[in-house]
Amino acid sequence: MSMSQPHPLPALRTGSEAFLRVLFGLFLAVIAIALVFYSPNWYAAVTVLVALFGAREWHRMVRSSAQREVADLKPIHIQTAVTAGTIACAVAALVLRQVPLAFLLLAVGAVAAFFLSRQRDDNPLWHAGGVIYIGLPSLALVALRVYPPQGALVVLGLFLIVWATDTGALVFGKLIGGKKIAPRLSPGKTWAGTIGGSVTAALIFAAFIWFLGGSVWQAGLFGFLFSVTAHAGDLFESFVKRRFGIKDSGAMIPGHGGVLDRMDSTLAASVAMALLVFLVGLNPLFGVVA
Repeated sequence: MSMSQPHPLPALRTGSEAFLRVLFGLFLAVIAIALVFYSPNWYAAVTVLVALFGAREWHRMVRSSAQREVADLKPIHIQTAVTAGTIACAVAALVLRQVPLAFLLLAVGAVAAFFLSRQRDDNPLWHAGGVIYIGLPSLALVALRVYPPQGALVVLGLFLIVWATDTGALVFGKLIGGKKIAPRLSPGKTWAGTIGGSVTAALIFAAFIWFLGGSVWQAGLFGFLFSVTAHAGDLFESFVKRRFGIKDSGAMIPGHGGVLDRMDSTLAASVAMALLVFLVGLNPLFGVVA
């Protein structure tokens, strides 16, 4: 074999990673859909569990340079426990329809995280922000399932928009390539992928609402516009990882990286959907009759 020939291993590795990404993506999607329709309480419990893993990744990710040089991870475990415990209590309050208490608990948890990390001079604002960054989407996802009359369908519609956006962006970005949308934040994210992801979201969500008997054109327009929140969530986590010099938030999910790598779009989209539903009064099912 000539020394100038390309080695086949990188291509094989790339194909293997793509296969794992698709395989585990489908597996996680099936689990998520099953939980959405099975039981609101189980759904809330698993949301808290996912928040626990996300909190662990966040607090490891935003450590200061000095703390990264310290082998002791005990402070990170304490921060994770505070954040996860706060979110668990807040979600429980939300399920019991104690909404003000739920938000109060998040605020208290953020303050506690701030002072814990301030004692070690370890980026206190970033650690406190993690309670809000993970906690608000957790409350949003549970509220969207528990409160609206057709909560399971609302959450499923949200998931479909996010998944279609991410998948479409990946496929169109790879096929077309072209100009980068934010090369300093996310070198792989292109305008072609971004637009392709939004178009995919519009088509998938329109098909979903058509199947349920709602307004197809309204759903398609909403899916296209709302996909922007999924793109924004992806870009925000890319910004955080760039800020702290990290490629992936973790390695828990084969082919995807960490929990936050998988959930970044959902975190932003869930909060946006909750605001539209509970503050604006939008019906995201566009005429679907129960």
